[in-house]
Amino acid sequence: MTANEVKQALVFNNGVFPEGTPKEKIVEEQMKFHREVLSKKIDEPKGMKLVHKQDGDTNYELANATLLSLVRNSELDGIVSSIRQLEETWNWRYNYPFTFINDEEFTPEFKKRVEEVCSGKVYYEIIPKSIWEKPANIDPDLYKNGIAKLTANKVNYASLESYHNMCRFNSGWFYRLEGLKKFKYYWRVEPNVDFFCKVDYDVFKFMRDNELTYGFTVSLYDEPLTIETLWKTTVDFCLAHPEYVHPNGAFKWLTENQQNPQNTKGAGGYSTCHFWSNFEIADMDFYRGEAYSKWFDALEAAGGFYYERWGDAPVHSVGIGLFEDKSKVWWFRDIGYHHSPYENSPHSDKCSTDHEPGYFAPPDVYDQNCLPNWIKYSMTSNQLNMY
Repeated sequence: MTANEVKQALVFNNGVFPEGTPKEKIVEEQMKFHREVLSKKIDEPKGMKLVHKQDGDTNYELANATLLSLVRNSELDGIVSSIRQLEETWNWRYNYPFTFINDEEFTPEFKKRVEEVCSGKVYYEIIPKSIWEKPANIDPDLYKNGIAKLTANKVNYASLESYHNMCRFNSGWFYRLEGLKKFKYYWRVEPNVDFFCKVDYDVFKFMRDNELTYGFTVSLYDEPLTIETLWKTTVDFCLAHPEYVHPNGAFKWLTENQQNPQNTKGAGGYSTCHFWSNFEIADMDFYRGEAYSKWFDALEAAGGFYYERWGDAPVHSVGIGLFEDKSKVWWFRDIGYHHSPYENSPHSDKCSTDHEPGYFAPPDVYDQNCLPNWIKYSMTSNQLNMY
C-alpha cells in the first residue's frame, strides 16, 4: 500500500448504523446479532482441513507447538484448574507440551502439581531480568506522571510496575525466549479460566494446515486512557512504512466509532477493539517477522508501556489487524471459553455449561462486546458459514 492509501484506510467510514443512532440502540442490536449468530447449532469447522488423532495411534506426529502460560507460583491452584479442563476437553488426546514462564524460579510444589495434570512434556522458562524489568530509556518523571494520571482515573493495575512489565513482555518479548525459539505455534492458557466444550481435532494442525496466523474466542473494547497514544504512534509508523500494511487488513474493526465513540476519540482514532489475549492461539513467526518487529521497536522507543499502560491485547490486535490478512484470523466459535465476566458460549452438543448459547456477560457490560464488529467488518459470509 502507498502512504496515501494507508492514510485513507485508517479513517472509519460507512458504519453499520445510521448516523445519530443512540448508543443504547446500537448495543441492543449488537447483542441481538451476537445471540443470533451463536444460537446456530454447530459441530466442527466445515470446508477446512481437519486432522484427528485416532485412538491407539502411538506414532502421531505433533505440530511444532506448545501450550503456554506466564504464571506465578502463587497462582498454582488457578493454573491447575485451567489445565485440568483443557486436558479433559482437548489435550488428553494429543498430549501437546506445556511451557510455563515466570520471572522467578518455580517451586518444587508448583512443578509437582502441574506435572501431575499435564499429559505432555513440561518445560520451564525463567525470564531474564534484562527483558523483564523496565528498560533504561524510560524517563522516571514521565513514568511517575503517567502512573499518577492513571491512578487518579482509577485504572486497574496502573501503579504495579510488574503489570507494565508483563504487558511489555507479552507484547514483544515472550516469543524470543530461548526455550520458545524451537516452537512455531502457541496456545495461551491463563489461571482461573474455563474450557467447557470438547474439541476433537488437532487445533495446532488446524492453524498450520489452513495457513492461519491468529485465533481468538472473545473480542472486547479497551480502556482508552491506557492507550491514548498507541494509535498515533502506530499511524506514524505505518505512514513511514506503508509497505508493511496489509491491503486486506482489519481496518474497519480497528477504527469503528459507533458503539463506543468515546473510546475511539480517547484513543485518537482507534476503536480500542481487541482480541482478549488471555486466550489466543497464534503463529509466533508472525511476531518474529520484519513488520511486527520493526513496529514493536517503535513502540519500545515511544515508552507507552510505562508512560501509559499499553496492554498486550491491543498491541497484538493492532499488529495483526494492520500487518496481516484478516482472512488469516480465526474466531474459534466452537471452543467454549470463560474468563470472568466474559464468555464464548457455542450451541453444540459438545458443550457443557449453565449458560444459554450466545451468552456473553452480565448486561452491564454488553457495550464491551466487539465480536459483532469483527463478524460484520472482518468476516465474509463464507467464513461465517464454515461451521
